[in-house]
Amino acid sequence: MSRTAYVNGAYVPMNTAFVHIEDRGYQFADGVYEVVSIRRGKLIDEEAHLTRLKRSLDELRIDVPMSQAALKLIFREVIRRNRVSDALLYIQVTRGVAKRDHAFPKNIVPSLVITCRRFDFDAVKKRSKTGIKVSSQPDNRWGRCDIKSISLLPNCLAKQAAKEAGAFEALFVDTAGHVTEGSSTNMWMVDASGMLITRPTSDNILPGITRASLMKIATELQMPIEERPFSLEEAKAAKELFLTSSTSCAMPVVELDGKAIGNGSPGTVAQRLAEAYWAFMDA
Repeated sequence: MSRTAYVNGAYVPMNTAFVHIEDRGYQFADGVYEVVSIRRGKLIDEEAHLTRLKRSLDELRIDVPMSQAALKLIFREVIRRNRVSDALLYIQVTRGVAKRDHAFPKNIVPSLVITCRRFDFDAVKKRSKTGIKVSSQPDNRWGRCDIKSISLLPNCLAKQAAKEAGAFEALFVDTAGHVTEGSSTNMWMVDASGMLITRPTSDNILPGITRASLMKIATELQMPIEERPFSLEEAKAAKELFLTSSTSCAMPVVELDGKAIGNGSPGTVAQRLAEAYWAFMDA
């Protein structure tokens, strides 16, 4: 069955879904996006994703294309037309189409694209039983990583470097030697005392939706959490490492830059949180 996309007011087959060559998303990466997990037909953390989408648009002074209620209707129609149960919903909003000029054009209509594709969450769940490898990379991104911008070239370069190093994910390290986040994930550490440590979202990292959900779950499980920067050396010496995202959920890290984390297997804290998060998704 061919996939269906929503593009600026129309539901169209994916192979005929196009935007104008002077769309500012194409010309300048002048836009934002969200990725929402769909598990057994349910949109996970939909409200939080919509809130973050609105914040990203506001920060870039891009008009909201329509109300949240209207967006929700389109989400469900895209899901229905694609006949998916486990999937990823992709939402992208750009400033719109205008003659190429760096300054913001006047009276421009935002472009809205929504797509949906099947996603194997069971494969992710299986991967979490063995864990993943990550590779540290210098964080050379722009200074507003709190905005979920479509300008992702440094992330792509870091992810490719990690892949070529035999790793699943890239771990960004700033000029002070502190871990910021992954190329498409938030990073967590468990120290020798069992404390969960993650960098605060006020420090120019993306306020991850899965991160926030897992923080709530950890609090309910009475797990202590500390939000602070931690160094690459601390990460390598950690009892446990794991990452969170819409596509990785809660994923244990068993190796960093060729060094085993802990005993080289998923730790008990990460496993417990992963199980709790899967229960939240499957509820």
